[in-house]
Amino acid sequence: MSATLTEPRSRASASSQGGLFTTPDGRSHVLTFALITSLFFLWALCNGMIDVMDKHFQDYLHLSKAQSAWVQFAHYLGSFLMATPAGWLASRLGYKGGIITGLLIVAVGCLWFIPATQISTFWAFLLGVCVISMGLTCLETIANPYTTVLGAPAQGAVRINIAQSFNGIGWVCGPIVGGMFFYSSEGAEAAHQRLWIPYAAVAGAVAVLVLIFWKAKMPDLSGQDLDAEGAPHSDLKPKAERRATRFLAAANSCVLGLSVGMIVMAVIKIFLPDSSLPFIGLAVSAVIVALLVARHLFGRLRDTFEHVWTHPHFSGATVAQFFYVAAQAGIFAFFINYIVAEPPSIPEAWRDSWLLGGASGSIEKNGVWHVTEQGATKLLAYLGFTLFLAGRFSGSFILRRVAAHRILGLYAALNVVMMTLIVLKLGWISVAALFLSFFFMSVMFPTIFALGIFGLGKNSKKASSFIVMAIMGGAILPKLMGMLGDHYGMSIAFAMPLVCFAIVATYGFSWSRLSGAEGLVGCKPAGGH
Repeated sequence: MSATLTEPRSRASASSQGGLFTTPDGRSHVLTFALITSLFFLWALCNGMIDVMDKHFQDYLHLSKAQSAWVQFAHYLGSFLMATPAGWLASRLGYKGGIITGLLIVAVGCLWFIPATQISTFWAFLLGVCVISMGLTCLETIANPYTTVLGAPAQGAVRINIAQSFNGIGWVCGPIVGGMFFYSSEGAEAAHQRLWIPYAAVAGAVAVLVLIFWKAKMPDLSGQDLDAEGAPHSDLKPKAERRATRFLAAANSCVLGLSVGMIVMAVIKIFLPDSSLPFIGLAVSAVIVALLVARHLFGRLRDTFEHVWTHPHFSGATVAQFFYVAAQAGIFAFFINYIVAEPPSIPEAWRDSWLLGGASGSIEKNGVWHVTEQGATKLLAYLGFTLFLAGRFSGSFILRRVAAHRILGLYAALNVVMMTLIVLKLGWISVAALFLSFFFMSVMFPTIFALGIFGLGKNSKKASSFIVMAIMGGAILPKLMGMLGDHYGMSIAFAMPLVCFAIVATYGFSWSRLSGAEGLVGCKPAGGH
């Protein structure tokens, strides 16, 4: 028997603008929202496990930091390749069909880790990471915009941040699960033989979710198209608006070109590992694709001013998301490297602390105690992602009262300060700054997403696929961060996310001018909830 996920309410009792989980037509979508939040937990759990993989492959396969960053490349390559097809699936199959398709792809990728452990080569694991990411991208592309339409349009930023709070719980659990299986006091070889176990468990859980979604009835809602009502998206003059849009379209073209160049570079690197051709392929592909895409976008702009790229706040969101995800991926991927190598020695009293996971969390070197890889995974989960989760929950509250773009700009600016403190190598001050950066990162992804699709209505599905595609930044720039870490140390490597956060802050403080709106405030007293 199918579960009904919508509960009708009297239209007369509903607010004309709807409530937090009530659409303007008077229908409540609390149960639908609750089911969708399980997907946010799932993809965060998988992402959290991937984030603690780099150091394992550095130890087991003797890779440099820059080489291990191919894990992030494979992960975000899957997102890049699936972003547009995911939007197409959402349009053709609806939210429910797209979600089931994404779950099935995740299950296939997880099961691949069983033979990959036996093959035991880097490319086999990268393939599994890429396939899982493709499935997660389907879920993310569909679930993010879906949360924004399950209630009053003005409260979309609040709903997406509430859902992303459960995403934060997955981030906490991911490193704990990964650390249990990816690292061992018996050495990298022993840990490697257990790499498939958590992925097999995830595949089983995903199979259960497929059955639940198959039986559930889910409303296929569409957002209100503000353009159709004549509400302007920008107070810029038409010529200035076109100039801003073309600049942002050019920036997106360069990002896409660089992404394709990275793919070409990866393929050549597999077959000709000692050749300089990969770097030539990167440069040539990036230039050619950037020119072709720029020409296409400009042509579309000349043909119609109704194209999704004509909204500067959306184009800016794709750029901001590219650099935000690059910063997040780099920090998460090299957190263990930083904690193991950079902080001062820890007091002996800390060596058996629960925060480090007990005796396995510390090791004695030259008479002083340092954190081990296992201890670092516990710190990442118990402290780093707990602060991340706290930021999500507090952000949901704050965004009800403060304009989303102002919070985004403020948090990004504060993270510029945190990264500066890390680069300066100030001992425990730098370590504290690293952990605080998790709190300030917490609301950035969902807030950029909500700001980017604001007012796009029927074009929100298409727009969301481009914003998800922008997370290719997590594939490209962490390699730069790894190279900086290899040559100058992990503290200096944090200059990369420093620059990224500065760009995000610029977008946040500029959003009101780009969109022509005063601000996207999550909740008003008259919201009717």
